Amino acid sequence: MTSNAPNARLPCREAPDGAPLAGGEGRAAVEVPTLLLILADYAGWLAITFAYGRWPLAIVAPVATVLITLHSSLQHEIVHGHPTRWYGLNRLLAILPLSLWLPYERYRHLHRIHHVDSRITDPLDDPESYYWTPEDWARLPAGTRAVLKLQQTLAGRILIGSFWRIGMFLHADWRLLRANRDDTRRVWLEHLLWCVPVLLWVKVVCGMPIWLYIVAMAIPANGLLLIRSFAEHRARPEVPERIAIVERSWILGPLFLFNNLHALHHETPTIPWYQYNARYRRERARLLVANGGLVYSSYLDVARRYLFRAHDVLEHPTGRVPLARP
Repeated sequence: MTSNAPNARLPCREAPDGAPLAGGEGRAAVEVPTLLLILADYAGWLAITFAYGRWPLAIVAPVATVLITLHSSLQHEIVHGHPTRWYGLNRLLAILPLSLWLPYERYRHLHRIHHVDSRITDPLDDPESYYWTPEDWARLPAGTRAVLKLQQTLAGRILIGSFWRIGMFLHADWRLLRANRDDTRRVWLEHLLWCVPVLLWVKVVCGMPIWLYIVAMAIPANGLLLIRSFAEHRARPEVPERIAIVERSWILGPLFLFNNLHALHHETPTIPWYQYNARYRRERARLLVANGGLVYSSYLDVARRYLFRAHDVLEHPTGRVPLARP
């Protein structure tokens, strides 16, 4: 979720599913805070969409956007093995597509590849990278390059990227569907079946036009997630230096389930969201040394630096991330 929208320019290799990730020792069989938050998010989404036509759209749309964003953050949490030790139950809790456009299994497949940390920011191996190889960049039309450069600013990423990333993902997955690569047909068929109850609820029960739900709620939710992913990674020689930290985020941080403490997340991706802040306070000094001080005081700090300025160049500075030495 990004759900931030994954970079779907090229099909990617599958990470070994079911392999344990670091940091999961001593976890509870059921993480009650996460389970309750999932149930509350679904209940809130049902309530606010049902209020359409009874409450002003100026209230319904922003609240629904926040709840869809939180749902994407919870899907990210579930990808990393929360809130129970039972994969099937976790998957069932995540599978309902409130955002409509991103199949959970495609997100899970791509995000686990992103967690091959040695390949972070690589233009081809990291599906969440915004970088391009010099060869691919040179082949792009001038108009495409201009649009991509605009998205290197925070304003461009939110306003243009919300539509662009969804369109690029769907275009790339259409190519995979035609070739039936990565089991895409099965994944999309299941996804479309799960879209049916969402669409029936929105259209039939709530009386809301589907286009309004997509344009006023689902796409803006993706825009909120793009704030989180905007400055998460930069191309640098050492792996820990590629992973940023955004501190003191007491509004967007909870919405992102404290994934703003991103260096900590990559180091221990299976600790639950409600343990992040205490863990970060203990490990802060070490994490900041390891990531070379790639830290922002808040998302306001990110906006101050990059609202209308480019976060980085789009051509990867070394072309590709060098392969790790044996």
